[in-house]
Amino acid sequence: MARVNFTMSRLGAFICPADKPQAFLWDSGVTGLGVRATPRGAPSFIFQREFQGKSPRITIGAVADWSILGARERAREMQRDIDQGRDPRLVKAERQAEDEATRAAVRSAELTVGQVWSHYLADRKPIWGARHHADHLKLGKPGGEKATRGTRGRGVTIAGPLNSLMGLRLRDVTAPVVEAWAAKEAKTRQSSGRLALRCLKAFLNWCAEHEDYKAQVLPVNPAKTRRTREALGKATAKRDVLLKEQLAEWFRAVRTLTAPVMSAYLQILLLTGARRTELLDLTWKDIDTRWKSITIRDKVEGERKIPLTPYAAQLIAALPRLKKNPFVFASATARDGRITDPRAGMRAACKAAKIEGLTPHGLRRSFKSLTEWLEIPTGVVAQIMGHKPSATAEKHYTVRPLDMLRVHHERIETWLLAQAGIDFNPKAVVSGDNGVSPNP
Repeated sequence: MARVNFTMSRLGAFICPADKPQAFLWDSGVTGLGVRATPRGAPSFIFQREFQGKSPRITIGAVADWSILGARERAREMQRDIDQGRDPRLVKAERQAEDEATRAAVRSAELTVGQVWSHYLADRKPIWGARHHADHLKLGKPGGEKATRGTRGRGVTIAGPLNSLMGLRLRDVTAPVVEAWAAKEAKTRQSSGRLALRCLKAFLNWCAEHEDYKAQVLPVNPAKTRRTREALGKATAKRDVLLKEQLAEWFRAVRTLTAPVMSAYLQILLLTGARRTELLDLTWKDIDTRWKSITIRDKVEGERKIPLTPYAAQLIAALPRLKKNPFVFASATARDGRITDPRAGMRAACKAAKIEGLTPHGLRRSFKSLTEWLEIPTGVVAQIMGHKPSATAEKHYTVRPLDMLRVHHERIETWLLAQAGIDFNPKAVVSGDNGVSPNP
């Protein structure tokens, strides 16, 4: 069947011919996702894939009620159910039963923060990015699980900042309770506490606007008090950044790391200005060597395309491709299939280069700062990095295609390599005809 890239304008124009009982439009972004229209009914997102010799068709929801990103995420969830041998129809029925049980629990005055928090996360998941949703899950996690890394010698994970509130009744979350929580969190993890407070405010605002929960929260958000803000303090701007004169030593140290995947990752992190997890989540299908682009999952716009510059292309082409592993920066031992924490590699490189205090996120900051030497337009840098436009002209009138970004991005890469003393010939990089080949 023919497939097209779903856009709001394309879906808005899709109708069923009057002489047909139904019509379908299939998405090129996610296999199995489609839109079904009838002469009288409103178009709906559907999912249809083969399962146990049959091709069940499952309705996701009306096009008017779902975003394209949300429908694609739900289709991917159904595909994962099929891959795990679960009938997506039964999963949908179970979810509906759970939703009904939650709605019944809402009528009880004993509803806890944890119960409503779960509903909140489920409600926002189609709108949030995967990383944002995962961060919210961590905020309320109970901890106490065995772990060998990141526990500072405890051997078990610690509870998330909001976990101590999860057992409270929603109606018992008052300003004094939140102030006491903030004072406790400020003693051990002030930065995490500030993030948790922002998320708690948003959660309580959502409760106040939700028909099922608004009667159980206070009229004034209890997380918005002066004492709470003062307890957690204000965040200070971080200043870790690579100086121009440090580039040669830093590149030399990173290029001599014993782990080639980590070496490539850290270099590309600086050369693209991407967020740490954006690059970690990169898969081989996101790399297109034919059109020299990288598709990045973006927390602002959902995804963005940036140029695949010559040196970065060479680094990626040299990376090993593990069997049945989709990640570019793959790991044969990590549970997620990819490197999860680049800080150890970063520390080793900085120690060898005698550079103190530089973090992986500092490389993103360095990309922005170092482009000042070249007087690259601010909007270009923001578009490559995935920052929101900061002016009306940028938001509504400036459209930069990929080839225009490439001119500036390749200039940035060439300058960085020159400052690092790396002799690199871009013309020596050979590209494939149809992008990066899939994993063997």
